[in-house]
Amino acid sequence: MTMAPGTPESLGIFQVTQDRARPAPPQPDPGAPDGQGGHPRASILRIDHRKRAPLRVLMGYARPHRAVLFATLLLVLAASAAGLMQPLVAQHVLNSLGDEGDVAGPVALLAGLVVAGAGLTGLQSWWQQRTSERVVRKVRQDLVFRLVRLRVPELDRRPPGDLIARVTSDSTLLQNAATEGLVMVANGVLSILGAAVLMGVVHLGLLTVTVAVLVAVAVVMGLILPRIRQAVVRAQESIGAVGSALDRTLGAARTVKANGAEDRETEVAGKAIQGAYRAGLVGAKYVAMVKILSGLSIQAAFLAVLGVGGALVAAGELGAPELIAFLLYVFYLASPIGSLVAGMGMLQQGLGAVGRIEQVKRMMVEADVDEEAGLAGRAVRPDRSVAAGWAGAGPAGALTVPPPVVMPPPAPPTIEFRDVRFSYPDRGPALRGVSYTVPGGTQTALVGLSGAGKTTMFALLQRFYDPTSGQIVIDGTDIESLRRAEVRRRIAYVEQDSPVLAGTLEDNLRYAATGATDEDIAEALRVTRLDAMLDRLPDGLRTEVGNRGVTLSGGERQRLAIARALLRKPQVLLLDEATAQLDARNEQALREAVDQAAQRCTVILIAHRLSTVTHADQIVVLEHGRVRALGSHQQLVENDALYRELAASQMLVGEGGGAADGHLAQAAR
Repeated sequence: MTMAPGTPESLGIFQVTQDRARPAPPQPDPGAPDGQGGHPRASILRIDHRKRAPLRVLMGYARPHRAVLFATLLLVLAASAAGLMQPLVAQHVLNSLGDEGDVAGPVALLAGLVVAGAGLTGLQSWWQQRTSERVVRKVRQDLVFRLVRLRVPELDRRPPGDLIARVTSDSTLLQNAATEGLVMVANGVLSILGAAVLMGVVHLGLLTVTVAVLVAVAVVMGLILPRIRQAVVRAQESIGAVGSALDRTLGAARTVKANGAEDRETEVAGKAIQGAYRAGLVGAKYVAMVKILSGLSIQAAFLAVLGVGGALVAAGELGAPELIAFLLYVFYLASPIGSLVAGMGMLQQGLGAVGRIEQVKRMMVEADVDEEAGLAGRAVRPDRSVAAGWAGAGPAGALTVPPPVVMPPPAPPTIEFRDVRFSYPDRGPALRGVSYTVPGGTQTALVGLSGAGKTTMFALLQRFYDPTSGQIVIDGTDIESLRRAEVRRRIAYVEQDSPVLAGTLEDNLRYAATGATDEDIAEALRVTRLDAMLDRLPDGLRTEVGNRGVTLSGGERQRLAIARALLRKPQVLLLDEATAQLDARNEQALREAVDQAAQRCTVILIAHRLSTVTHADQIVVLEHGRVRALGSHQQLVENDALYRELAASQMLVGEGGGAADGHLAQAAR
């Protein structure tokens, strides 16, 4: 008969305790030292809700490399000092020529300064580039480490192409800003200050004229530089949109081609490219304006000094060698001013990228998926030293080793849903107080119309999402009090679309069970009837399956996903329409494999084709996010109108409302 959800009969021996306080799940300490409080890189997973100044964040990326950057700056300053000395030496050469003195020494010194400056500049460039590569490597490693641990709701809200662009494109801008940009700004400022001191030594009045011209240009430039950052942000967002458009198109390439949608998809990507182009042009316009002002500042300073200095020379208040030396310093300023302006431009670009990278740090992550996760599916190998320690001398001096202690496998767990409620963001309730029990070591089928909440329950059981209220309990323990790594270690999941990763067949089989033996793999292939397909492949398990398993048929992908799940030897096996793309012969073989798996694990399966679940120990009928009925196939046919309608539509019910004999016989085989 039909049993009401939430009653003791439908929940077995477990009584539901309403409104019981849920224990807070243990959280790793993100700030703990390596080896304590979670994963060694747990600090990367710390969610940073602080709104920090972008420049401070940028300096933070450079801080671990401050010693190398400081040494690089010293080399730059040494090269600049060699350049600063050259006008003074040139002045000395001119004076010596006028006095008919010896110029060999000053000329040799001048040549030495030129060579030294070039050598120091080359060494500085190598150190700087090496450091910038290390900075971007660390940024990308941290971003990838964090992105693959983002919570599923965060991934649902953001296109993959945009997240990928933050790792590839944004990090490159940050790379240049955090190293080269900072060094160029520091070098430019210090070199300008050094030149100003020496220019003041030559003539203080001409220095005042030069500073006045440069300050006027700097004020205008200060109004333009922040606009570069804004343009960079828009450009990077557009680049992310391009990546998203391509990800959408290439991810469904066959669908696009089958529907003749190449022009439409090209247009969508073209709009994103045009947006990136326009944003790039805006940034280029401001960069060009800055370069114009940079060159204009030197030309204006030169003309001003030439006019004032010429008047002073004509009045006899300034010597010609001094004016030439001062003009050389003015021309020398072109290099540090260019360095300062270029560095400021890089900083503005980097600050625009910092904002997008910092957004990733504020996204919610699963900080509890690493500890113990690496142990799942890994074969335990005997420790030779332990074996040697137990070995002893036998009757004839032979070594004897006690037989290994074999631990019995854990009993299949019992799973309970206790008044579970859940809603997706910006959508109505998906589950409305679901309660039922799955006894350990049994098969439970979830059936119902599309959108009833079946796949949602699988997602909650694996903690892809957490319930809005209620509890999901495994062997008496609320899964929210367990680490996600521990929950998922117990479960193997065959998804509805049976995704296959690019790589070889063996890579996919060992994906969740890296320590699986060749015998285990052979058995999984036999059970899923992939062994016959493997015999036809010249490369066997090393056959490439293509991107997303494109070289495999739908049924082959489904059987490969099931074989991968069985290799994991889970405590709980979740099958979401796992036989939807199989022919009758392979479906029967897979059903037998699932029956065998149910002897050592708890099986929950979702099916629209009821012939695959009529033999289940219990069937849960869902409707609009609620448990409508629960029982065996025969009980539900007799007592639930919706299930009877579904069974009749698939010819599993005879004219009198009873089960069709042929189909029951097939289900019993």
